[in-house]
Amino acid sequence: MTTTEDSVPPVSATADSAVVRVLDADGAYAPSPAAERYLPLIDALGDSELEGLYRDMFVIRTFDQQATNLQRQGQLALWPPSLGQEAAQVGSARAARAQDHIFPSYREHVVARIRGVDPLDIIRVMRGLTHGGWDPTDPRNGNTHIYTLVLGSQTLHATGVGMGLVFDGRCGTGDPERDEAVIVYYGDGASSQGDVHEAMVFAASYRTPEVFFLQNNHWAISVPVATQSRFPLYKRGEGYGMPSIPIDGNDVLASYAVTRVALDEARSGEGPRAIEALTYRMGAHTTSDDPTKYRTSDEEQSWARRDPIRRMRTYLESRGASAAFFADVEAEAESVAEDVRTRTTQLGSIAADSMFAHVYSEPHPLMDEQRTWLAEYEASFEEGAS
Repeated sequence: MTTTEDSVPPVSATADSAVVRVLDADGAYAPSPAAERYLPLIDALGDSELEGLYRDMFVIRTFDQQATNLQRQGQLALWPPSLGQEAAQVGSARAARAQDHIFPSYREHVVARIRGVDPLDIIRVMRGLTHGGWDPTDPRNGNTHIYTLVLGSQTLHATGVGMGLVFDGRCGTGDPERDEAVIVYYGDGASSQGDVHEAMVFAASYRTPEVFFLQNNHWAISVPVATQSRFPLYKRGEGYGMPSIPIDGNDVLASYAVTRVALDEARSGEGPRAIEALTYRMGAHTTSDDPTKYRTSDEEQSWARRDPIRRMRTYLESRGASAAFFADVEAEAESVAEDVRTRTTQLGSIAADSMFAHVYSEPHPLMDEQRTWLAEYEASFEEGAS
């Protein structure tokens, strides 16, 4: 659905004083009033940690562009770009502790990579070679649950795990090295789904150790966020009784600090929190989408000037980061992208009847019936040819 201008001001018009921002759009250190309580966490970050945040963002953007090219060249069925949302994702992922549980949607490529998931496993999903992509119980994948294309349902899954942590006494013990928390990612479009609101009801009722991390990229495919909500989205969390914080989603430092505090508070037994990261989807919704049909070039250029990677680079340069560092990051990014390209082209295909595997945990007569039908259907072509 394409929506034209709306009389309601955009949600990004949230009062600036309420938004946590550390770096301004030009990359200068200029904390907003709401950022004051988080500055000690940021001041504690050393050069290597700050440079690591930049490296994460730059590498994943190069990977993302490579994956987009692979889709255009017929190697993938679909690709959801994360262009422009790197800061929100990197900051929040680096804020999580090793024992935390991660529930992505389908665009959190860098979150998965930071937690240990091989990017090729994301590629396999979008190539149609697997139902899930990776084993979330494998310690190498950092408690990262699989991508969810049924929008909003991951919030229910996350809340269920959060409730389990409460019931099992795995949070609120006062030991931050042992207590566990959950973070779930979703977008402004998914925020209109009933699943999200049901998840928030149960999270608030059972005081789950959970952070609802909303990436407001301003477009639910072609529907602007102003059409979806008459008020800033973070206020929905407040309606369920959970502290809710709006952040500049293109500021990786704000994303890191606010998420770190929110997760620590949640795991300590204080209940769920909500974060709204105000960001922008600079690319298409997926490679099957054409954003020029519903948004203007002026809007895109306005957000391009707030690019999260350029912003962080400017800040690092002001701190004395060397040209050698940036060259090293670029070399790593190209190496990662080339590795993914090489391994993608070597993946091949899978047997058609593999689609029936793992649909149910136990053998199921419906799957047997469908598998038999497919075999007979394919055999009919061979009989016709003879």
